[in-house]
Amino acid sequence: MVREVGSDTKLAVLTAPFSLENEESDSKYRAPNLIQRILSLLSSVRPGSDLTRLQLPPQFNIPKSQLQCYGESLYSTNSDMLTKCSNEETPLGRFVSVVAWSISTLRPLPFGLAPYNPILGETHHVSRGTLNVLLEQVSHHPPVTALQATDDRNNIEMIWCQSPLPRFHGTYIETEVLGERRLNILDKRETYTMNSPKLVIRFFPLPGVDWLGNVKIRCEESGIEAELCYRGNSFLPRPSIHRSVKGKIFMSSTSKTLYEVSGHWDRTVIVKDVSTRKTTTVYDAKEALHRLKTPIVKDPKAVLESESSVVWGEVSEAILEKSWGKAKEIKTCIEEKQREAARERKSRQKQDEEEEDYIPKYFTVSHSKENGWSCVPNNKLVPTAPIVVND
Repeated sequence: MVREVGSDTKLAVLTAPFSLENEESDSKYRAPNLIQRILSLLSSVRPGSDLTRLQLPPQFNIPKSQLQCYGESLYSTNSDMLTKCSNEETPLGRFVSVVAWSISTLRPLPFGLAPYNPILGETHHVSRGTLNVLLEQVSHHPPVTALQATDDRNNIEMIWCQSPLPRFHGTYIETEVLGERRLNILDKRETYTMNSPKLVIRFFPLPGVDWLGNVKIRCEESGIEAELCYRGNSFLPRPSIHRSVKGKIFMSSTSKTLYEVSGHWDRTVIVKDVSTRKTTTVYDAKEALHRLKTPIVKDPKAVLESESSVVWGEVSEAILEKSWGKAKEIKTCIEEKQREAARERKSRQKQDEEEEDYIPKYFTVSHSKENGWSCVPNNKLVPTAPIVVND
């Protein structure tokens, strides 16, 4: 854990990023009798119910916000895979690198624990080298997170707009991550669009957390696509299937397969050239996710009050100290302030019908029934952050 207190008394608590499970991490915590506690918590929930409004006791929280989890998938890695996406000479080479980078954003998650549900207007701003990452919670119900990341030196821009939809299905919880991720390689004038696999928390017969389902990656400019299928355990442990990924890279116009993709996202992933049968390892999880560094506060005065590690700092500190009563009291206070702010906005809307609801600071947000949520950054570049990950 990194505990930072600035001269203006803001407390920012930053914990170790998710890494491979066999490594020590201060973000790891296991509540006793975990499955029994979870089922007790869900006893009044009907199968198929939306869980976005479910309030978790601190014992079920990891000491970080969902915004930090999204951000870590970009800035917490030992391999500079984004730069490789930009530096590859051919469109096909860049596409293969983008597929590998997409796989690298998946992380092993602890069973039975969840990050804090971000409050409206919460932000997370971190830099690593020339990559600057900024997230903002632009809607609370439904929860919607906007992300912009820019690397001006390597001509990279990322824009995500994500809305998790968790549903309870009796023996498991399935979270569909709605929304699109875009990766722009600016000097090549290429845009890569992709979705996210589903997150499944299974209680029986084998407790565990898996990323499952189909992911499509597409570059319209080059006419290349990829289809990936993520699989996991179901009823019996099957190491060959658990955390596996399989798919293909092909031409959109002819459906001609160029590469076959196979492996495990927590181990290694290879691509095989179907014309030459040559195989290449494109992702090594141990290399990418081994001993990840915890972000630190470089400029305490520049850290915003809305920063995730500040908003939840006292709660995280209490959880790490296992002071559950204190953690519950502080968390309840934060959540009640948010509810009060929502009531005030609703009251103002009744008084002035033209007054808008919450307006995000860093993004322009829209929603349609056909296309879902869309987030456009208000600024071209993300500035250098006061919180950094040292290389």
